[in-house]
Amino acid sequence: MGGDLAVAIIIFLASATAVTYCGAKLAVYGDALATLTGWGRLFVGSLLMALATSLPELSANVSAVRLDPPNPELALGDILGSNMLNMFILMAVALGFGGKRFLDRVAPEQGYLIVVASGMTGLAVLLGALRIGVAPWEVGLSSIALIVVFVFGMWTVYKTKPTDDEEEDDAPQIGLRKAWLLFGLVSGGVVISGFFLAWSADEITEITGIASSTLGILLVSIVTSMPEASSTIAAARIGAADLGVAGLYGSCAFNVSILFYSDMFYRDGVVLNQMETAHFVAGGVAVGMMLGGLVAVMGRHKLNQFMTRLVLSSMVAAYLAGAIVVAMVGGTEEHDTHKRSEIIDSRATKE
Repeated sequence: MGGDLAVAIIIFLASATAVTYCGAKLAVYGDALATLTGWGRLFVGSLLMALATSLPELSANVSAVRLDPPNPELALGDILGSNMLNMFILMAVALGFGGKRFLDRVAPEQGYLIVVASGMTGLAVLLGALRIGVAPWEVGLSSIALIVVFVFGMWTVYKTKPTDDEEEDDAPQIGLRKAWLLFGLVSGGVVISGFFLAWSADEITEITGIASSTLGILLVSIVTSMPEASSTIAAARIGAADLGVAGLYGSCAFNVSILFYSDMFYRDGVVLNQMETAHFVAGGVAVGMMLGGLVAVMGRHKLNQFMTRLVLSSMVAAYLAGAIVVAMVGGTEEHDTHKRSEIIDSRATKE
């Protein structure tokens, strides 16, 4: 057992390192592509960079539901935990880079993106509670609803983007063709390392007895959110608060849409219907933190420095409290083992 755990931990750490490195490089080359193609900072933050930095979640989620037996609890935990952690990253970076001075550089049009991200996360929690079993084309109706809302929401964000979006003056040091090539290479690295990340995390849950939902929310989500953290810090350092905020909220919206793609590979029901208590806690905390961010962004001119820091600090405390509650209600691997046994028995019955 000790040897197996050591191997699983080594693979987890190695894949986590690869995901973090490749994910961070995705943001770098995605930003270069945005400048070289003239797509604009808001587009980069809310869609392209969000997609790039969310590739670890996409890879880990698809890999988790393709395990034998599948582990949808880990997939759900990663998504909702990542959204909760993204908001922690935003609040921590805002506090570290001036609080009110950071928020004053955020365009009010970000409010549309925040509503989309919080609305999608809340909708996922609601649909998970309703447990709708309808699945046309073997994809849950609830998952289809999420992707439809995502597409409409991002179209709205694009149509309402600021017209005076400032661009970086410094041109990238690489050409367009090389930027696309490097972007593709590190994308492949994210996908491959994401598979091993999900596999090793699943092995750790079985060996240690930690519930998959808890592991996904508190551990895997931290690893897959490292690209968001690095890109947000980089944006803050160059004074591009808009880029960092859009990247985090865009990532939250895209993360929820990943449940649609995960459902396409899940053949034992509907992914959203596998939500457990820890998932509801994480989703609720994430929505609350997103709405707190909305208050901070939209009311930034009315809040003084002290009140701004108070709001941001309360959001940081909300994440820590949520993480503690998740750890308390997450249960053990015994429950996961029982659910997997039911899946195996159900497959045997069908055959």
